[in-house]
Amino acid sequence: MSQSVQYVTNQQGERVGVLLDLETYHKLTNASTADVEILTGLSLNELQALAETALALRDQAQLDHLLARMEENQLSPDDTAILRPSIGTGRSIEHSENQS
Repeated sequence: MSQSVQYVTNQQGERVGVLLDLETYHKLTNASTADVEILTGLSLNELQALAETALALRDQAQLDHLLARMEENQLSPDDTAILRPSIGTGRSIEHSENQS
């Protein structure tokens, strides 16, 4: 990494950004998601928010799939049972793996 640190300041002289050399930028942006220490330093709230985001994406994907099946009139009774609470009450859908 670069030995010198350069800051971007606003008109009041407050630091509002950091300039990175290209090598450092590439090291930071190409961090492996398989790195077991990539989440080190995150607070419990940050980790929980990250987990909830992943769950929300999975819920949305399942909801999209069920809505597409509904448009095609191909919903099974189990699909309907999963979908009904989401549409009727705005609650999260149950994951199909929990239905097995």
